[in-house]
Order: sequence, then structure tokens, then C-alpha cells
Amino acid sequence: MESAIPEHLKSARTRHRRVPDDYAPPYPSFVARHKPSVLRVVMAYFGIQTKSTSSKAAEQAMASIVSRFASNGGPTHWDRAQYVDEAGFTNIVTVAYWDDRAKFDGWFPAARNAWTGDQRATGEFGAFIEVLYPSVEGYETLFSSLGRPEGVAVLADGMSGEVQEHAYWGGMRDRIPLSQTDEMAPSGSARAIRDGARIRVIPNDNLCLIRSGQDWGDTEASERKMYLDDVEPVLREGMDFLRDSGRSVGCYANRYMTVVGSDGAPTEKSYGMSWWKSLAALERWAESHPTHVRIFGAAMKYLSTLGPAAKLRLYHEVTVARTDEQFFEYVNCHPQTGMLNAVQTVDAA
Repeated sequence: MESAIPEHLKSARTRHRRVPDDYAPPYPSFVARHKPSVLRVVMAYFGIQTKSTSSKAAEQAMASIVSRFASNGGPTHWDRAQYVDEAGFTNIVTVAYWDDRAKFDGWFPAARNAWTGDQRATGEFGAFIEVLYPSVEGYETLFSSLGRPEGVAVLADGMSGEVQEHAYWGGMRDRIPLSQTDEMAPSGSARAIRDGARIRVIPNDNLCLIRSGQDWGDTEASERKMYLDDVEPVLREGMDFLRDSGRSVGCYANRYMTVVGSDGAPTEKSYGMSWWKSLAALERWAESHPTHVRIFGAAMKYLSTLGPAAKLRLYHEVTVARTDEQFFEYVNCHPQTGMLNAVQTVDAA
């Protein structure tokens, strides 16, 4: 049994884990392992927002960002997903990952100007960029099975063996290396600044992002029916609560998205991604809110019924980012979009 925290990131603890040293989790889980030389990663979400389900301009913009990904300095991995938000807009989000901040910094300025420049202000769709670039001490991953990494884990050198810090409340925090010495408490409040057509949001310190995904592509008929009939509706209910009423529990914005292929067709994968005021707020919702208690209960019933035969793949990545590890920018988007939903007013630059 390994620790989720790799040896080169271990430090003398001043904050204790929630479980004793002899804790044994009831089922296996795994984490991504980067090479020790990787000090920081980049998670960049490029979003399009449109009322039209078929927009030629939006399609051209998405093709252009993929073309930029292929250029010098582009990401190691990217994927795309879509959903309809609380205001009825279709949002198509392409998320890209780097494990070299300098490479991203050289690539980003031209991409930013093309994606959220002033020319978008009068366009037929909105555009946004949401980026975190945390140190490797500031985030964690978790996978229910080996063999198919997702998200930032695609960049990793490999996967761990079975890890100890999971299947208990608090495991998410215990897997983040910073948790050994840092409470990761939030400070400050989000504010927005208008820069031409762009609105920049400067969130609070220690903002939290979770991307939590499901892949039922390998399931056979009976398991697929069980997931789609018994688990997914409960998951969707929780995701809808966070989308519509999340601010009451510290969630600024939530997107429950369907992953799409390179041809734009939906796949048998989904993920929820949400912005939280803090890791503690996410923990409180996960541990005690009725919507997540029902999600957890449905998932545990599913997994206990199928045991090791379950083909459903689950994963997540959770990041806590300092103020200087964040970038949020929006053009022509409605005010509930992403971190715009965290601010009350927009100040002039």
C-alpha cells in the first residue's frame, strides 16, 4: 500500500491525516505519478457560449484553437465537452494540459488574444478562458482503475500502486501534498475588472477546482442500465443543485458536461467541473449535503452490488490554487458564467 503523496513531496507533518497509519481502504484506487522534475502543471479551459446549436463562427473558433494546440508550445493533452447551462446557452469547453509553465507562457498570449480579444464583443457567441497553474503540491488525482488516464493524469509518467488515502471523508485533502503543513484556507473575495470587452475576474486566494468524471463505455448491458437508471439521475440532481443553487454552499459555478469526440459526437463519458470558494466548502457539501449523500449512497450500492466486476471507470482531479496561480477572462458571456457568478459588480480598469 502506497501513500498518495509521492516520496519527493513528503514533508514533516504539522497537520494530521484523518485516518491512522494502519487504515486499510475497502477497495483499490490509484493516483497519477509525475516525474520529480515536473514542478507545476497548467489546466486551461477554453469555452464557447452560444444560443445556437449550430454556429459556423463557433465551429471555426474551435477549429482554430485545436490548430493552435498543434503549434509550437501547445499542450500535451486536450479534450472537449459540452453542456447546456442554467440560462439555456450551449457551452462547449476545450480543456488543455501542460506540465511546463514556461512553454505555456510562451504559447498563451497569441491564443488569448485570438480567443477573448475585443473582436469577440460583438460576435454571435461568448468566449471565456479559465486557467489554473498550480504547483504539484497543490492538487491531487484519484482513479478507480488503471489503464486509461484522464485529464491532467494523461501528462503523468505513470500511475501508482494501490494508495491508502481514499474511501473516507477527508481523503481528498489528505492526498494533496500541501495538506501536510497548510490548511489551504481561503482569503479575500472575488472581484472583476473590465478591460475593453474583456472582463477579468480575480478570485479569492486558495480557490478550489474539482473535475470529477465517469466513463461507462466498457460496461455491458446490465451494468450500463444500472448506472444510467440508478446512479446517473442522482448524480445529475446533485450537479443541477450546484449549478442552480451552489452559491449557498460555497460553489461559484458547476458544469455537468458530456465529453465529445473529435467529430463533435457525444461519448459515453461525462464529468462535472466546479469552482469552489475553498476546499473546505467542497468537503462540507460532499460530507453532509443531502444531494451528495444521495450520490454517495447510489454509487456505493452500485459498487457493492457489482464488486470487482464493475466496468464503470471513475476519476477526479482536485486543485487548490493561490491567487497568482489563476487566470479568468470572459467576453460576451452572461453573468452566471463560471467565475463571473462569484462577483457582484465589474469595475473599470
